[in-house]
Amino acid sequence: MPHFPQYRPRRLRRTEPLRRLVRETTVQVEDLIQPYFVVSGEGVRRSVESMPGVFQLSVDELVSDARSAARLGIPAVLLFGIPDEKDERGSSGWLEHGVVQEAVRALKHEIPDLVVITDVCLCEYTSHGHCGVLHNGAVDNDATLELLARQALSHARAGADIVAPSDMMDGRVGTLRRALDADGFHDTAILSYAAKYASAFYGPFRDAAGSTPQSGDRRGYQMDPANGEEALREVRLDIEEGADMIMIKPAHTCLDIIWRVKQATGYPVCAYHVSGEYAAIMAAGQMGWIDPDRALTETLTAIKRAGADQIITYWATEFARRNGGREGAS
Repeated sequence: MPHFPQYRPRRLRRTEPLRRLVRETTVQVEDLIQPYFVVSGEGVRRSVESMPGVFQLSVDELVSDARSAARLGIPAVLLFGIPDEKDERGSSGWLEHGVVQEAVRALKHEIPDLVVITDVCLCEYTSHGHCGVLHNGAVDNDATLELLARQALSHARAGADIVAPSDMMDGRVGTLRRALDADGFHDTAILSYAAKYASAFYGPFRDAAGSTPQSGDRRGYQMDPANGEEALREVRLDIEEGADMIMIKPAHTCLDIIWRVKQATGYPVCAYHVSGEYAAIMAAGQMGWIDPDRALTETLTAIKRAGADQIITYWATEFARRNGGREGAS
């Protein structure tokens, strides 16, 4: 018989109850944020071909789905708007009766305890698909800031709890904070997309939101995936400008950044498990190459283990259904 040490790790792996007893990281339903794509009209539920299980929803359908998510214990939703009309400045993004603004009002009226987060960016609303206004073919950072502030204010006036600027313009967090405070929205929080990389994993989202750039790409304002120290600089800048929460995007390819940001700041860190990361797992599952439920659960666990406090995932509601949720536990 070989000589073994007194401690044998396998003793606590023999059964599922033992594994649960010593489990270090557990993803809770309360950790998750469900994103939605909102369109105009009534009774609209259009499948997003590149994102199985994801739909473009009219406000009435959104309220129905969000109510189900809330009953399962999902605490928050993130809204992306798909307007009927676009122009070079993205002016439909700050209309009083724009699609996101109407969605916010409906959600806060019908599900008042649900935390409503709105994406603040111009890419879904501009005819050219970039996240800011163009000048001589390039995004004009400073000219974009005022427009982002208009959009954020329109969301706050509609009742959004949190605005989430995703544009990656320099100085936008400070601009939004000043605009919100000046209009009396001192309690509206800012979830900053502080470290948003120019990732190859955004393609399905751009299909869903109709936001693919008509020329060029977004590497001029989104971060180089090779850079880590730069992420910490971006995060510190946004905190100094007034961000209440920090987002890292993508999540699965940035586990090291999530860890470093959480350790360096102690701020609430939200990670976005993005469309391409989700779609790749779902596609492999449809081919029978992997078990998508186990793969998604393992992925979310890794993201939380890296230090994320909240996770934005297209699988949030389905995770809640499969893991009991609040309804299942009652």
